[in-house]
Amino acid sequence: MNSSTGKPTSDNQDAATMVALLEAIGSGDEHTQRTLATRMGVALGLANALLKRCAAKGLVKIQNAPARRYAYYLTPKGFAEKSRLVAEYLETSLHFFRGARSQYEEAFAALAARGIHRVALVGSGELAEIALLSASSAGVTVVAVIAPERNIASFHGRPIVPDLTAARVLKAEAVAIADSQQPQTVYDSLRRDLPTDRIVTPRLLHVTTTNPAAERENAA
Repeated sequence: MNSSTGKPTSDNQDAATMVALLEAIGSGDEHTQRTLATRMGVALGLANALLKRCAAKGLVKIQNAPARRYAYYLTPKGFAEKSRLVAEYLETSLHFFRGARSQYEEAFAALAARGIHRVALVGSGELAEIALLSASSAGVTVVAVIAPERNIASFHGRPIVPDLTAARVLKAEAVAIADSQQPQTVYDSLRRDLPTDRIVTPRLLHVTTTNPAAERENAA
């Protein structure tokens, strides 16, 4: 966990994957490597590597099964490790939620203080859900969610639109980035059509809000 931003680190993400694996094995259902990979949403090769790591640590016992298959069981050590990882993951996830919500609330409150009360979100994942909660707390209304890749009409009751132009039709006055995959690309695209003081970029996204190349060009 990054203590300054509350953003999950790769270690936290690895812990979440390990929790998913141990939970799947501990569920009592019979699994192959392929069904475990599908349940966790990871590649088969990663599932295989994780299973080998767990077996080497004594967390998982592997036994031969009919039809040249293998059965996977959690050892007592595996059950204890699962409990530890679940507690750790929940703690860091809660810390991230609190940090993200605080940063969005602060940014939305600043907009409201300037008389800006209608915003659009870019993104439709968990971060967008946090931004929605934060907007409500700050007295700001989310009028649209910009998510061209989503083939659905709405996101938590807000209409999904393909771009900024469509959001403006719904009278969005500012835009908050809630895309954790490509926040810098989203920001660079938005700044071509919006004043930068109308683009919300919480610190956790690590967006660079200056354009060094453009500044050098202007200076020349």
